[in-house]
Amino acid sequence: MSKGGYSAVQIAGMVITVVCAQAAIRSFFDHDARQLWGAFDWVPGGWGGQLVALLILTLAGMVLAGWAHDRAKANS
Repeated sequence: MSKGGYSAVQIAGMVITVVCAQAAIRSFFDHDARQLWGAFDWVPGGWGGQLVALLILTLAGMVLAGWAHDRAKANS
């Protein structure tokens, strides 16, 4: 993959991280709100299950962005 491709993957990872982290933080203040326009209403476990799903996606976005950053630096 080219350096531009790794940059695109890194940007996607950062966007996933920011959006999911923001939704997880907001869920602490308003448990009954539909997070991310109801995209996580299907997750079992109610508020706790949705929070865990958001945190897992946040971590996955961080790992994806870090991996792409390291690969882009290695190819330079």
